[in-house]
Amino acid sequence: MQNAAFAARGLDWVYVACDTAPEDLEEAIRGLPALGFVGANVTAPHKLAAARLVDAEVPSVNTIVFREGRAEGSSTDAAILDRLDAARPAIVGDGGSATAFAQALPGARQFARRGIWPPEVEDADVVINATSAREEVLVELRPGQTLVELPYPDSATAVAARAAGASVIGGLEVLVAQGAAAFELWTGVSAPIEAMRAAVGLAA
Repeated sequence: MQNAAFAARGLDWVYVACDTAPEDLEEAIRGLPALGFVGANVTAPHKLAAARLVDAEVPSVNTIVFREGRAEGSSTDAAILDRLDAARPAIVGDGGSATAFAQALPGARQFARRGIWPPEVEDADVVINATSAREEVLVELRPGQTLVELPYPDSATAVAARAAGASVIGGLEVLVAQGAAAFELWTGVSAPIEAMRAAVGLAA
């Protein structure tokens, strides 16, 4: 997706995956600028740890920009919210992505197996599934509610929500929103959204 975006904007850049063990995270982040990286994404399980290793004002980091000798961290995890009106949001999960959504939605109720469980979302208008659970239906939604699904392809929770008539924003839509926001932080130019959607197989 990012490589398609770079090509669409005529940038001679490349996006590569760098598998990193938790104990090597700090060394990896420190070494990226020396290799010519202008930025990076951070994914599970590193988001909370990364926030402590870079200059960040958020507790969970998924995007890093290297600028003038500094590593600046931010989160684009909740970028999908820019197109939603969430008056009564609920978040399911407590990892890095859930933390980012909780930061973006300070009034949201949050549910996790290590805290309040099971989720009670009957009066929620927007429910964020920020877990990695794939086979279990975590919440049952109804028409008029919207599920923001982070896993992709659809988890059992998303399949059940669609069948019940709820609106579902799939994980690939969330991924494109996150990626577009990160692209703009790294490059300073607008993201080619349609090229990014096409790269992950979403219809125009």
